[in-house]
Amino acid sequence: MSWRASVLTLFPEMFPGPLGLSLAGKALREGRWSVEAMDIRGFATDRHRTVDDTPFGGGAGMVMRPDVVDAAAQAAATANPGAPVIYLTPRGRLLDQALVRELATGPGVVLLCGRYEGVDQRVIEARGMIEVSVGDVVLSGGEVAALLLLDACVRLLPGVMGASASALEESHGPEGLLEYPHYTRPAEWQGRTVPEVLLSGHHAEVAKWRRARAEEATRTRRPDLWAKHLQRNTAFRREADGHQESGRLDGHPAAA
Repeated sequence: MSWRASVLTLFPEMFPGPLGLSLAGKALREGRWSVEAMDIRGFATDRHRTVDDTPFGGGAGMVMRPDVVDAAAQAAATANPGAPVIYLTPRGRLLDQALVRELATGPGVVLLCGRYEGVDQRVIEARGMIEVSVGDVVLSGGEVAALLLLDACVRLLPGVMGASASALEESHGPEGLLEYPHYTRPAEWQGRTVPEVLLSGHHAEVAKWRRARAEEATRTRRPDLWAKHLQRNTAFRREADGHQESGRLDGHPAAA
């Protein structure tokens, strides 16, 4: 059974969009994943297909109605059972690679693309939606954010990327480091040369250099990620030391 994406949107023609090209598009044609864009207006009950109304308490803009959104979410849940419902909003938790990996290993996702001032809070709570933000920016709607999230997930699906090792070494991988810099031919370009170690053919030294550059980039560019990386390493060492100490207490000293 392929990974399935259901997108609730007022602009279904935006999908699959760029996801119909390159690796994601090839995987889509191969049936490794599927996407269904469901028009929220199709769940409105009046002849004008109204999906929004003025906010209680006053203020600018309009708010998407809970009854219409709920009907659309129910249809998506029926078509995509077991998939988490994600509402894309600047108020949500920040999308990161850990969440992407979690979503990619599941059955798929239901994505709600908000418009106007947002969605009535009651339907978000009633449906147990996960509120997710793709960054500290405000977009015209959730469609672009949905495309970003889907691209991040689809590339991790089995058989989509040619080299599975790429996902382990790239930025925001399991260790949370940014990726090391890359170089290719020509070896000298506009007076700039490739680092000598990359031309040495010494795999251990290349790996050591790449690790050092990844750590340097993370430490200088994203001190927040670097702090999390250090915390994970500290916790891992404490856990390892605890296992060793437990082995000694049980009369089974750890091997040297």
